[in-house]
Parts: sequence; structure tokens; C-alpha cells
Amino acid sequence: MTRPPGSIPPAPRDLEESGDPILRQLGDADRERLAKFLEQVSLRPGTVVVREGERDRSMYFVLSGAARIGRGEVALGRVVPGEHFGELALLADRPRAATITAETELELAMLTAEAYAELSAAHPDLALRVVQALVGGVAGRLLEMTDSVGLLLQERSLPRRVLVDVRFGTRGESVRTGSSFESLLPHAVAGSLVVAALVDRKAQSLAGPVSSDCLLEPLRLDHWEGQRIWRQSQALVLLEAARRHDPTLPLRMGHSVGFAQRVTLGAVDGRDLAELASAIEGRMREVVAENLPLREEWWTVDEALAHFATVGVAELATLLETWREPAVPLVACGGAYALRLGPMLPSTGRLSFGFRVLPDEDGLLMVYAQPQTATGEAPESLARASAPDVPQPMVERARAVSRQARSMTREQDRWLATLGITSIGAFNRACIRGDVTQLIRVSEGFQEKSIGRIADTIHARGERVKVVCIAGPSSSGKTTFIKRLCVQLQVNGINPVGLSLDDYYVDREVTPRDDKGDYDYEAFEALDARLLQEHFGRLLRGESCRTAHYDFATGASEPAGGPEIALGPRDILMLEGIHALSPRLLASLPEGSVFRVFACPLAQLPFDRLTRVHASDVRLLRRIVRDRHSRGATAAMNILRWPSVRAGERRHIFPNQHLADAVFDSSLIYELSVLKVFAERYLLEVRQSDPAYTTAFRLLGLLDRFVTIYPDHVPPTSILREFIGGSGFEY
Repeated sequence: MTRPPGSIPPAPRDLEESGDPILRQLGDADRERLAKFLEQVSLRPGTVVVREGERDRSMYFVLSGAARIGRGEVALGRVVPGEHFGELALLADRPRAATITAETELELAMLTAEAYAELSAAHPDLALRVVQALVGGVAGRLLEMTDSVGLLLQERSLPRRVLVDVRFGTRGESVRTGSSFESLLPHAVAGSLVVAALVDRKAQSLAGPVSSDCLLEPLRLDHWEGQRIWRQSQALVLLEAARRHDPTLPLRMGHSVGFAQRVTLGAVDGRDLAELASAIEGRMREVVAENLPLREEWWTVDEALAHFATVGVAELATLLETWREPAVPLVACGGAYALRLGPMLPSTGRLSFGFRVLPDEDGLLMVYAQPQTATGEAPESLARASAPDVPQPMVERARAVSRQARSMTREQDRWLATLGITSIGAFNRACIRGDVTQLIRVSEGFQEKSIGRIADTIHARGERVKVVCIAGPSSSGKTTFIKRLCVQLQVNGINPVGLSLDDYYVDREVTPRDDKGDYDYEAFEALDARLLQEHFGRLLRGESCRTAHYDFATGASEPAGGPEIALGPRDILMLEGIHALSPRLLASLPEGSVFRVFACPLAQLPFDRLTRVHASDVRLLRRIVRDRHSRGATAAMNILRWPSVRAGERRHIFPNQHLADAVFDSSLIYELSVLKVFAERYLLEVRQSDPAYTTAFRLLGLLDRFVTIYPDHVPPTSILREFIGGSGFEY
């Protein structure tokens, strides 16, 4: 037989004396024949025998010494003489589930896949006995696991069916129970990567198994839920890359800033951030190239609490103090563990190289990018493909937005830290402790102070400022913010005069259409910008002007159908609309005469170092509650309309966000606990057959992590009242 140069077979007596039950089942003659196909391996302490995720198809018998089994920093056990490992890799070509490292001087007998093939050809009867012994050993260990698994998942008195019926749209197929979703779905559809499986409309990992009759659909990257999975997976890869670079680095994912996310480092300690960013980005590329599995695991609450408290992830340990289920879903990449709030990509190889990690003042900034794939491309080729780098204009805009939002979120983070509210777990604990009223008062007081500061800044610029433009994405609380800002301006002796961009739409028949042929009221060309600038010019020259009016019922614009207004020396125009930050809108006005404000919920609490509440989820929940109360729109209607709303924001609002003179963070740290009172029932109304169910189910899971707060203590001037009702303002 062929053998690597210099290698020697183990002695048959060593095989017998190892105590391995498989080797002891063989007779002396069989052990002597088998030894010729084995290779004796001697390793020093600290040497890695096999690494998690590798596809080395060799199994090993431990002759002497000991080795430890682990995933990242988590110890899973030891192997000692009389034991073996790697039989699944040999028999089924499965990637390694753990890393095994020599703990002492280690002597192994290695059986490679090539050697086993030669054994099968030379001694088929012996090869069969070895396989039967290996399979019997695996079956025995599975039986030993039954009791512990049964405690967690409950015993099944009814065995699973061998075949289940899976519907792919209108087509049905019988498939074997346990088949992975990944094996049943294409890698890409219409050029868009498949990132997860929709099983009866619920998003699940592609690595998961089919266990019952179901409707199976691909969740693609061009769906906003798919993009969320993509970004979460990329962030987990960053955590693993940072762990590999420096396990002591106190790195956490920070606030989202559009198509990028800040990464906080705790104490910088004189680190060269540019060098650190480059090193972590390089490690991320390594993790992607290795195509590591993103593992989904279930831990008991007690073992998860102990682990995360030990490794310093205090926010997750605190959250688990109020965890109501007996087990905790976790996700892991290498040795980086985090709470699993939804599915991840099945492996790192599906991520493209089109991302950037950049220095960002006292932290880092991770900029996301989309991979470019072709239909049917396999994960292995995607892992090797080099997607285009993130364009430099996108990088610069991400940095500008991060700088702009940092001061607001930093200030809020500071007062929350003073109250001890640094995570959702800490917030829940404070609610249970009875601090709800104080949390509401401080949150509302912080916002009022922020609004007052914006009014003071406008006042300080004197009579030069004649127009205040306010823009923000849907459900940002702009209406209430404007009313409260008007009060603060009047306190400073400034009289605000309202003017709506909605009254300057062009006639409906000349309104541009989108790619679906519908009227695109969000396009800049839908506004009569020439007329608007003419009216602004007249008002700023001190002339009176009859403003425009738009009749939404008939679609007719009336250039002089609105009220006649004039600006006195203490008057200021308040202009709100989707294009209010656009430099094209007021290009003809003198420099310094326009003050722009961007309003949006920004600061959100983290679950752990990977995941925090996303501002877009807060806005969607606000919209669901408000529209169900006052506009007759169901949760399903709002969820299905949301991608179109978000697309308009990305085209017309967020690209101009960095042009704002001031940013108002409309988030309230307690609001999800209040919105939960209303939103939970509205989301439960969404039927499982509805395409909106995927998002509704995820949002229900999000709300379930918050302690409920009833709205009794929410003040009537709160921005939250715009959505739950009971506001002291008239809308």
C-alpha cells in the first residue's frame, strides 16, 4: 500500500493495549492486518490535530496521552487512550464539528480515507467489520445522549415519519425527513443569493432539517428580511475575526448608521485604529475563505448564564435573568457566541468580500455591501469569488453619517449608563425593580432638552435663518417634533409659520411613474420646485405670497390656492417633507438662510455584543400601531407596504442626511415596552398564509423580550402619543 514517506504503522500490541473498544473487538490477525493501513502520529502539547470546519477525512485512535475538545474558547471535553474521534468525517465526509488539540504528548493511530479505500480493496471483510464497529459505537453514543436531550426537547412517543410532503409553490414532493433545507432550495434565484428558508412563512436557517409537511420557499437577499440575515451574519464574522486577532479586545456592535454599523471598543488604550481595522478586515476575509459553519445551538439557561458571565458578556447574562424558556438559542462562528434572534447564513462562505472595516474616531465602522451572484452558483465558489469593493463615495457618506449621529447617541448612552441602563436585560431589570416612572421622565426630559437646544441654535443664528426644513423617514415622530419645536422657538421669541411640501405637487397626469407604472409621489420631479423657489424668493424679500394647494382627491395642483402669507422680522418658515433636506429644493436661497433638521429614532439598546434593536423595526411597530388606531390599516398591510416606504427613504432621505445642521433622535428607551401592549395583538392578527407573516412572526419574538409597560405614565406631549393616541397636540 502507499504510505507517506517516513511514516510507520503502529504496533498491533499498541492497538490492543490502547483499550479502544473497536480495536479490541478485532482478533489478533485482524489488528495486524489493520495496522498496516494505519499511520502512527506523534504530537507535542498544543498541536492542533483537527480544526473545526475542516474536511480532513481521517479518523484517529488515541494510543497514549490526552487531547482537549473545544469550539473557540469553549471547552467541550477530552479524549484519552481507549477513545477515538473523526469516524463521521471518515464515513460521511462531514466537516469537523470541533477543534481537537494535544493536551500532553500525544500518540495517535490515523486511518485516512485513502487508506480505508485500500483496506476495502485488499480485505473487504475486515473493512466491513471496522465499519460495523464504528456504526455501532456511534449508535451507542446516540442512545447515551437520549436522556439528556429528552430533558430539553421532551421525549417523543411517536417516531418521526420517514418521508414528509414538501410544497414548493404549486409543486409537491416527498422528501426524506431530516433533509436540509439547503439541499432542497437553489443557491440563488434570479441572480439573488438565497440566505434562508421560509418554512410555512417562518424564516429558518438553510442548515436546518425538514421534520414535517410544509410549504418551503427561498428567502432571498433582495428581500429586506434577507438583508437583515446577511448583515447579522457579517457582524458575527467580524466578532470572530476580532476574537482571533485579540481575544481580550472588548469589541461590540454599536448603533446602525444606514448601510454601515459602528463598532465600539471600550477603552482604546492608544491602539492604532487604522491598523486594527485593517487587521480585523483581513481576519474577516480569512473566516469567509474558510467557509466555517454558523452553528445554531441550544443551551440551558444556567449554562448560558455561567458562560457569558465568565467571558464578560454582561448584557446577555443580565437578559437571561428574566428568560422564561428552559433553553436559550445561540449562534456561533468559531469561538464567537451570541444570542440567536433569527436565522443566520449556513456558513461564512456565502458572504462576499465586498465589505470594509474602517477607523471611526474612537472606534471602528463596518460598511456593508451586497454580493453579486449568478443563479445556481455554489457557496464554495461564492467564498472564493472577489466581489467588488465598497465604492469610496459610499464609504465617505457612511463616515459622514456616523460623525453626525455620534454626538446624539453618545449623549444618550451617557445618561443611560448613569441610570445603569446599558442593555435590554438591564432595562427589564429596572422595570421589575419599579423604576418605570423615572425612566419615562428622564427619557422625555432628554428629548425636551434636545429640542430646546435645536431651537437655541436657530435663535443664535439670528435673522439670517428664514426657513427651517425638517425631514426624516416614516414614523419618526416628525409631526410631534415640529409642534414641540414650534413651542421652543416661540419661547425664544420666534414665530413659526408652517408650509407643507405636499401642496407643491404637480398635476397628477404629469407626475412621474415608478418602475411598476404607479405614480411616484416620492420622486423629486413630482414637486413643482420652480414654483416653490419662486415663492420662497418672494417671502424672503419681504413680499406677501399666496401659497399653493394640492387637491389629493382630484390630483389637481392650484399654484395660488393656498393661504396668503408674509414673513415678519420675527417669523420663520417651517417646511416638512420627504425632500426637505435635498440641496436641489432650496438651491436658489442665500447661504445661511436655511436650517436643516434630520429627525429619526437612532439610539437603541443592545441584546448582547452582536445584536441590538434596529431603528427600522421601531418605526415599523410605531406605524403598525398608529395606522391600526387611526387609519384602518392592518399590520399585514403595513408590513407589505414597508419595503416600498423604505426604498423611498433610501432614495430621497438618507442620501441627504449628512447635510442636516442638526439631528434629533426621536427614540424613547421605553417605547417598545409600551408599543407591545398594542402591537402584540395586531401582529397576531396576521395569518400564517399571508406573505407578511414572516416579519410579523419575527417582530413578535422581538417584543417578547421586553417587559410590558402600560401607557398610563406616558405624558400627553410625548412623541409616543402620536402613535398610541392620547396626545395633547391636535394633528
